[in-house]
Order: sequence, then structure tokens, then C-alpha cells
Amino acid sequence: MMYHVYHIPGKKVGVTRDLKERVENQQGYGPGEYTVVYSTEDISVASSMERELQEAYGYKVDQTLYENLTINNKNEEEMNINVTEQTTTFACPLNKLKGQLMDNIGMQWETAHGKFTVTGQSVTWLLANARTSQFSNERCYIYNKAFAKYWETDPMRNVLPLTNEELHDATVEKLPMHCSDCGDHLFDCIRRWAEERGLYEKGDVKTQYIKLAEEFGETGKALLNNNKEEVIDGIGDMVVVLTNLAHLSGTTIEECIEAAYKEISNRKGKMVNGTFIKNS
Repeated sequence: MMYHVYHIPGKKVGVTRDLKERVENQQGYGPGEYTVVYSTEDISVASSMERELQEAYGYKVDQTLYENLTINNKNEEEMNINVTEQTTTFACPLNKLKGQLMDNIGMQWETAHGKFTVTGQSVTWLLANARTSQFSNERCYIYNKAFAKYWETDPMRNVLPLTNEELHDATVEKLPMHCSDCGDHLFDCIRRWAEERGLYEKGDVKTQYIKLAEEFGETGKALLNNNKEEVIDGIGDMVVVLTNLAHLSGTTIEECIEAAYKEISNRKGKMVNGTFIKNS
């Protein structure tokens, strides 16, 4: 396999295995608008030369060597993507992007605006903002700068799904389902606690929804910091808020859980990169 170090005068120095696709189709530069500085089968040589020339020409130097980029060392199951300064292009049509992304949860790639990761949360943004390529209906792309702005502000952007063992350790299933002090069910204890403090009299569904969003953000922060104690605390707090939200909505948390379980109990699907994907 041949690696080409190319130079677009006044713009950049880069490395690619496919000049026509990467430089001409993706970046829009035709023959004569760029030069091939060096070609080699040694990816390490190409990577080192790319960085040296970036420094020599005064361009922004890539923080990660080309040879270390996840997208260039991908296994056969990882999706094919091409990265330019402005865009990330996915080698699939827009209507196939969701499946490709869900099959590659955890995949990372470097851009001029930082490193990105495919997570359950970032998939939502990618699907909402991807556009069909002007060069081919079989490709779609996103703008890296826009993705970077989202990436910097969403507290759940870098959260990967918990494994089954981690999920079990971080849920209220670890707690006794009955209060050790009085023997009552935990949900009854929560409702009595809320009633005694006037939450049901003075609160409403809007305040509880805002509280839920707050606890959701705190849990996301705990996950990012790999703080299991805070994760357990955050999930527990969300269960408390959901219990009160259900009560204020004229139902019970038990009824909601039962309805959800009835819906999922017979659902079939498969595990993909730690996430259960239901059959369509």
C-alpha cells in the first residue's frame, strides 16, 4: 500500500492513500493545484515527513501522527471516513448512516478542531446535521467546526455505553427494594418524603422536569470523570425525581416501569459494541 505526502500551496500538507478521492473529490483541488511531495509504502516515514513539512511551511501541525489516527488503523468492521480541515465524510449514503454509526460506537478520529468519538449521544447530532455529498449520493458529510462546538458543550458527548457489569453496579438494583428502617417499599418511602416536604403541594411537573435535567447533567459529569460513587448517586437522584414526576403526572413510577417492561420483555435484537440494538 502506498502513502502519498501532498502539498496544497498556501493551505496544507497532508497524507493519503487515495489522492483522487481525498484531495480532488473530497477537498475539491484539481491536478496542478497540488503536488505530491513524496510517496512511500512506509506509513511511519510518511507520517514523519508530513509533520516536518507542516512545520517547515508554517502550517498547523497535526497533534497526532497520521499513522496513529484511529481511522487509518481501523479494523474491518469500522466504517470508512475521510477527514479534511472543514469536513468529515462518511462513505455511505445518508439513509445508511445511522446503521453505520451504531455499528461503530466508540470509534474516534482526529480533525483540525479536535478528536471526536461516536457515542450514542453524538450519533443523534451527526444524524441531524449530516448532508449528502455534492460529489456523490453514496456519501454524506458533517462540518467539523460545527461538530466541535457541539462537542465542547454537550456534557454527554464523550459518554460510551456502560457494560452490563458496570450498569448493574451503578443502578438502584444494588439497593434493597425495601426500606431497612420500616420495611416499606422504597418508592413509598420516596413519596412519603416528598409529601412531608410539601413537594406535591407546591411543586409541579415543570419543576421536576428541570430538576431531572439537572441531575442528568450531573450524572453525565460523573460518567466522564469515571466516578462510580457519583454515578450511583446521580442515577439514584434521577429515580427519586422520576418517582415524584410520575406522582405529579397522575401515575406511579411502578406503573411506568411495568409499562416499559411489557414493551421490552419480548423485544428481540443483538448486542453491538456493548449496546442492545432492537430488530426493526
